[in-house]
Amino acid sequence: MAAKLPPFPGSTGRRDWNTAFDAIKKLLNNGDDTVQVFRIMRALNVGSTEWGYAKLLGTEEGGRIAREQAELSERFSDRAWVDSFAPGTVGAAYRDFLDSTGYSADGLVAVSREGNDNVEINHPYAWFGRRTRDIHDIWHVLTGYKADESLGEAALVAFSYAQVGGAGWAFIGSAAALKSLRITKGTLFARAVLEGYQRGKAAKWLAGEDYLKLMHEPLGAARKRLGLTEPVLYRRAQAEL
Repeated sequence: MAAKLPPFPGSTGRRDWNTAFDAIKKLLNNGDDTVQVFRIMRALNVGSTEWGYAKLLGTEEGGRIAREQAELSERFSDRAWVDSFAPGTVGAAYRDFLDSTGYSADGLVAVSREGNDNVEINHPYAWFGRRTRDIHDIWHVLTGYKADESLGEAALVAFSYAQVGGAGWAFIGSAAALKSLRITKGTLFARAVLEGYQRGKAAKWLAGEDYLKLMHEPLGAARKRLGLTEPVLYRRAQAEL
C-alpha cells in the first residue's frame, strides 16, 4: 500500500468552498482579476501540490530538477535570457507572448503573493507550487490558447486540471463553461473547454519537463514530442465568438 503523503505545511486538508464561491463570483464579473484565481487554487487544490511533487520525483529527470529547485520566475523575468532564444523556438514564442500581452513573470508572482504567506516558504511543496505557477504562460504558448479573459483561459484551466489535478482548475473551467451556456445559448464554448481537458489527458505530463531546456526546442517539435493535439474546437469557437 502506498504511503500517504505528508500535507503542505499549515494546510487543514479541507477545501474552503465559501472562499471559492466568493472568488468565482468576482472572477466571472472581472476576468482580469487574477487574484481570485489564486484564492480559488488555495481554497480547492487540496493535495494536488503534494501529488505533483511526488510524481515529479518519479520521473527520469525529476530528482535532479527537484534537487536543483530552479526558480523559473527569475529566469523568465531575465529579459536578456528571454531575448537570447532563436526564432521558432518555444522561448521565442514565449517572448512574443510577453510582448503581445504585456504580461510578465514578475507580475504573476506579485499577484500570487497577495494574501498568501506560504508562497515563498523554503519547502519542496512551495517550490513545486511556484513552478506550477511560473509555467502557466509557457502552457499558453505550447497549447496555442490565447491569454484572453474568457475562452483561452477557460480552455487552459481545463487542460491544467487534466494535467495536474486540483479541484480549483475544474471549478473555474466549469463555471466559465456554464456562464457561456447561459449567455450564448450555444455549446461551442463549453465544448472547446472540454476539448482542453481532453488535450490535457492525451498529452505527456508537462509539469515534469525541464523548462530551461524546453525553451530552446523548436515549438512545432516540442508540441509533437509532448503529444499536444490541435485545438480544433477552440479555433472554431474563437472565430465565432
